[in-house]
Amino acid sequence: MNGQNRKDIKPGIEVDIVLKVDQRTGKLTSGIVKDILTNSSTHPHGIKVRLTDGQIGRVKQIRA
Repeated sequence: MNGQNRKDIKPGIEVDIVLKVDQRTGKLTSGIVKDILTNSSTHPHGIKVRLTDGQIGRVKQIRA
């Protein structure tokens, strides 16, 4: 699943995100969602989340 729909993302799930500094390279960072920061139901670049370790980025992939 891609990370463009807010309804697919819940705190506690494992996701791959792109950090702001990695947007040019597209490097993915894995982690567990702590907070969902995007208020809209969808976002074309991915829903913005905060991971449990404090990193913030847009969800590119939801790990099953």
